[in-house]
Amino acid sequence: MSGALSQPAAIEVRELTKRFGAFQALDRLSFRVPAGTVFGFLGPNGAGKTTTIRILAGLSAATGGDAAVAGMPVTLNSRPLQSRIGYLPDRPAFYGWMTGREAMVFSGEMFGLGRREAESRSKELLELAGLAGAANRRVGGYSRGMRQRLGLAQALVNRPSVLILDEPASALDPIGRVEVLELLRRLKEQETTVFMSSHLLDDVERVCDEVAIIDRGRLVVQAPIADLRLRYSTPVLELDFETEVPGMVERLGALSSVASVESISGGGRVLRVALTDVAAGREAVLRAVGEHAGTLRRYELVQPSLEEVFVRLVGGNRNSDEEEAS
Repeated sequence: MSGALSQPAAIEVRELTKRFGAFQALDRLSFRVPAGTVFGFLGPNGAGKTTTIRILAGLSAATGGDAAVAGMPVTLNSRPLQSRIGYLPDRPAFYGWMTGREAMVFSGEMFGLGRREAESRSKELLELAGLAGAANRRVGGYSRGMRQRLGLAQALVNRPSVLILDEPASALDPIGRVEVLELLRRLKEQETTVFMSSHLLDDVERVCDEVAIIDRGRLVVQAPIADLRLRYSTPVLELDFETEVPGMVERLGALSSVASVESISGGGRVLRVALTDVAAGREAVLRAVGEHAGTLRRYELVQPSLEEVFVRLVGGNRNSDEEEAS
């Protein structure tokens, strides 16, 4: 496991195991989340993400191993633990007859806030979530995206030191997603640790400092995103020609330092060239382009995305949804 070990841990997971009958959802899972970071928790369907999150939130008991969150040992329905964390499930549930403001005040009072403080905190968070204009509407009339934002506001009502989010942006439109990601950045500045599971890898790449990828209940890798790109990616050159150059795909594909050539535009004007050797490949590709009279508009060594790394590590596995086992 990598990570800044000198930093205090907001979450410690040690040899965590969970079985549902004969099905093993978690298999001696261990990882560490440094305090004050936005941490991505990734894996294919059925990998054990939601099972892990429910255990960390004190909503499910582990079969074996142990965990600590916000300095508290994780146990089932621990009120001291739940008073220090915020939790947003994939599909937050509310009393539909309540208004957004009533749902927030009710949540604040459940956490022990006085009426005046609960109302003040509710107003602040509804504005933060972009729901001030809908505060007096019944939650039953909210869209799924609005419910998701209300759930995020509710998860913050007790000023948690650790915020645990299961697919926080899955139901949001593009504007809502941008607003939520910006909110997560601001929370990090306030020294709140954010632990988020998401299948939207672009979002994870934009806001997370570090990620853990799990598969079949086991840790595959944990590292800062930049380290993952360097460790697991294939170097790729992207070539953008002024016009299509006949035969260029075949010519580049025949080079010993080239693994593959892919046309990513109609007519083959833009090519992605995967290299086996960066230094030799760049020189050989440029030489081939010059000899073939191709005119380049752009020549770039492309930084691989988190999605490409993820697919390389776990792309071959397709498991049933873990929620069915849960």
